Amino acid sequence: MNSKVLLENTRKIKPIVHHITNYVTVNDCANVTLAIGASPIMADSIEEVEEITSISNSLLINIGTINERLYKSMLKSGKKANEKNIPVILDPVGVGASSFRKKITLDILKNVKVSIIKGNASEIAFIGNISSKNQGVNSDPALDNQSLDTLIDIAKTTANITDCIIAMTGKTDIITDGKKTYLIKNGIEELGLVTGTGSMTASIVSSLAAANKTSLLEAAALGVLIMGLSGEISLDSLRCRGLGEFRCELINTIGNINYNIINNNKDVEYLNE
Repeated sequence: MNSKVLLENTRKIKPIVHHITNYVTVNDCANVTLAIGASPIMADSIEEVEEITSISNSLLINIGTINERLYKSMLKSGKKANEKNIPVILDPVGVGASSFRKKITLDILKNVKVSIIKGNASEIAFIGNISSKNQGVNSDPALDNQSLDTLIDIAKTTANITDCIIAMTGKTDIITDGKKTYLIKNGIEELGLVTGTGSMTASIVSSLAAANKTSLLEAAALGVLIMGLSGEISLDSLRCRGLGEFRCELINTIGNINYNIINNNKDVEYLNE
C-alpha cells in the first residue's frame, strides 16, 4: 500500500465526492471529506442527482436514514456513476435491522456495480448471506468475538459473492478483494462511542478512491487505516477530556495526517492468497 502516493493524489486532485448519505452524520462526513483533501457534495434530490454524479469522481451511498425517496435517488445516481466509470462505495448501515433495508441494499447491489462495500462484521456477513444477528446499526457481539480467521473468511466470501472490495471494520479491520487482504490493527474502542465514525470512514475511503481509481483496494485500506490511526492520536492528545472534544480533535487529526505519521504508526499486515 503506497500511502504516500494515494494521499498525495487525493490532496492534489481534490476530487469531488457525491454523498447520498444519512442526515445524522452528514455534516461530519462533509468535514472529513474536506479534511482529507477532497470536495464533498451532499445532493440527494432526484431532480439533480444524475447531473451531480456526472461531475463527481466517486459516489458514496449510505443507507443509514433510508427512505423511498432516497432509494430512488441512489439507484439513479448509481447507474449514472457506472455509466461514467465512477467508483461507487456502499455503506449498508444496519442492513439486517429491517426487511426494508435488506430490500434496498439487495436492489442496489443488483442494479448498480458497486466497487467497495464498507461495513461492520454483521453487515458484511448479512450481505454475504452468512448467519448473523444484526443489532440495529451495531455489529453482533457474538460475531465480533469470532476468530480472526473466521472473520477473514466472511469478508473474503462476501467479496467473491458480490464481486466488490470489502472493508470490514472491527477489532481488526479486514479489507479484501477476495484474494489480497489487508489486516489493520490500528483503532480504539472510543471511536464506537461517537455517532458517525463509521460513516466518516466511508467518506475518507470514497475520497481516496475518487483520486486513485486504479488502486481501489489500497484506497479502501488506507481510508480505514487513517480513521483508526486518527482515533488513536486524537485520544492520546486529549487524555481524559470528553467525547465532544474527541470528535473535534478527530477531524483535526484527519486533516493533519501525512505519510510520515502513517508510516511511523501503522499496524498493518498484508496477506496474498
